[in-house]
Amino acid sequence: MSWRWEYDPSEEHVIGGAPPALVAMVEKRADELVRAAEALYLDGTLFQGENPKSEHVRVPGGMFVFLLVPRHECGYILQVTYL
Repeated sequence: MSWRWEYDPSEEHVIGGAPPALVAMVEKRADELVRAAEALYLDGTLFQGENPKSEHVRVPGGMFVFLLVPRHECGYILQVTYL
């Protein structure tokens, strides 16, 4: 399995109507967070314990809520807020 990120429940629901520049920043930062998680959890499928708490990540023009689930080897973008 390969680490990835996705919008939850859907891209349209989470980021619909957001400015394209903000979307690009959110997706770039999500890529970085997933790469870091991949280095920290070498085999996420074997992870035991509680998942890390969701975090509020600031990007220019807004912020997003990101939840990492090591057993899924996936990060989820749950909400995007923009100014």
